[in-house]
Amino acid sequence: MVVVSHAGRLPDGVVGHTGAMDRRTVTPAEIAELPGLDDWRFVLASIHTELRAGSFAAAAALVAEIAALADQADHHPDIDLRYPDRVRVVLSTHSAGGVTTLDVELARQISQLASDAGATAEPERTQLTEIAIDTMDPDRIRPFWAAVLGYDVDADGNLVDPLRLGPPLWFQQMDEPRPQRNRVHFDVSVPHDVAEARLAAAIGAGGTLLDESRARAFWVLADAEGNEACICTWQDR
Repeated sequence: MVVVSHAGRLPDGVVGHTGAMDRRTVTPAEIAELPGLDDWRFVLASIHTELRAGSFAAAAALVAEIAALADQADHHPDIDLRYPDRVRVVLSTHSAGGVTTLDVELARQISQLASDAGATAEPERTQLTEIAIDTMDPDRIRPFWAAVLGYDVDADGNLVDPLRLGPPLWFQQMDEPRPQRNRVHFDVSVPHDVAEARLAAAIGAGGTLLDESRARAFWVLADAEGNEACICTWQDR
């Protein structure tokens, strides 16, 4: 199936995938305003959608159609199929280190394809979790965590699952020890339009807001025993 995007104008310099394409990087703020991307949310240098297809067979068929579309565009997303009927699609341009106009075009085509198949989008369900360790000496402890997790070290010194299934782990450089606080915390990156609701839910569930000085980039929270987590968005970074 060939799906031609008609959801709206692309940024300047972009045409359909059958012609020349300027792979310009697109900012999160632009993505939030561009037409035709209501099904997608920017999280951690990628755009994501969550699709419900109605049945596992329909979801599998949708994955096959998205794969054919991606082959035709010569641009391939990560696709995750889960029971009972959920398909997650993640788009980014690895050579650019983020989202480009190429991703925008393909995202619009995937949305049209999903709509034609009767699938519904739940982009607000998107989230990514990272594990952070506060440390005075990342180089000293990095090999241990790489070995115990079976992870690779990326160009920035972060640890990533070679299968891209487990959460990445990164090291927060400290200037002085923090013995009074836990040194491992979770960073939960969510769509910008659900962050405040997630924050309110966490506080309502017994959490404490420790620091909002860097909001809306992130809020620091703790559970009733002091274990910390950050709710993060792309905004104000």
